[in-house]
Amino acid sequence: MHNFFDLVGSVAATITTLAWLPQILKILRERQARDISLGTTLALALGVFLWIVYGVAIGSLPVIVANTVSFLFIATIVGLKLRFG
Repeated sequence: MHNFFDLVGSVAATITTLAWLPQILKILRERQARDISLGTTLALALGVFLWIVYGVAIGSLPVIVANTVSFLFIATIVGLKLRFG
């Protein structure tokens, strides 16, 4: 049963991490990010960064990797917001 929950966690991490790609591609394609809330995106980036800290504290590589990738995607959105905002 433990393997089943590992699989569920891996699928969930993959989906929530890759969910940022369509937003990044949309911003790049349209060259505008007016509809993106900078405050919300920054708060989300901080929360995800804290998940990375938590993952490091408990030594969980899946938590660290999934949230690091998510953080990089969210940081990309922040950068695009600042550029195309």
